[in-house]
Amino acid sequence: MRDLYDILGVPRSASDAEIKKAYRKLAKELHPDTNPGDSSVEERFKEVSAAYHILGDVEQRKRYDSGEIGADGQQPRQQRYEYAGGQRRQGGDGAGFEGFSFGGGFDADDLFSDLFGQRRGRSRGPAKGADRTYKISVSFIDAVKGATRRISMPDGKKLDVKIPPGIEDGQQIRLKGLGHPGGPGQPAGDALVEVAVTPHDHFRREGADIHLELPISLDEAVLGAKIAVPTIDGMVNMTIPKGTNSGRTLRLRGKGVPLKGGTERGDQYVRLEIMLPEEANPELESLIEKWAREHSYDVRGKRGLAG
Repeated sequence: MRDLYDILGVPRSASDAEIKKAYRKLAKELHPDTNPGDSSVEERFKEVSAAYHILGDVEQRKRYDSGEIGADGQQPRQQRYEYAGGQRRQGGDGAGFEGFSFGGGFDADDLFSDLFGQRRGRSRGPAKGADRTYKISVSFIDAVKGATRRISMPDGKKLDVKIPPGIEDGQQIRLKGLGHPGGPGQPAGDALVEVAVTPHDHFRREGADIHLELPISLDEAVLGAKIAVPTIDGMVNMTIPKGTNSGRTLRLRGKGVPLKGGTERGDQYVRLEIMLPEEANPELESLIEKWAREHSYDVRGKRGLAG
């Protein structure tokens, strides 16, 4: 078999996240729903899925990298063992993975059955149904706080999909058993709902934290103030310290994205930007000129930016 890293198009040094990203990209391109009736694409989809089942599992990937298992998930022939009566014994050509569980939580029989609709070493039988894919869009706020969206199934039925709080752009929600029907005696596939998050006009997300650029006036920066600040929960009061400069960032604890489990949340970071009046103000200009003559100070020299 081909090298699993070559199948996914990633180097051996690829991170877990890079492997996952490569798999998701290929799975979308090669999915049977997207290429109905194309047997070559279907085989490629199976090959990519099989590669990810090994490289996408930390323990399995370690075993593959060390040569303990091959690209087909099997040990080299001289290392295969059968389990009989609770005792391990050396196997020959007939030895295989039946009854042997991988350390990463995959059972070999179930793994190959799910991917190829057959038991390894047995004739191909009825397959589990293929997955259906859907795409929905949600607002930034709904993605952070959670929501419900309705999708239309192929049979015309409507289904309400629960969007969990904190979901990120591109993540999928799996609805078991709502895909294509399986063969006789086999389960249906799943529905995979990919979520696209619409960017917000003001908020920006980084992990569990939310960032906001907030304009403040000259007097608020110089004298300090208590101002109302938008959050995903509504307006809250925040204190601007006296003598605040542009670029200063203040934190609102617990006003970010809900963490897994929903008992804790990230924070909101507010970066302040001083805004001068848009229209000329002779009175202010005269005041600043007088103040500057009496209180001149160097703001660039300390940073090595003076001419």
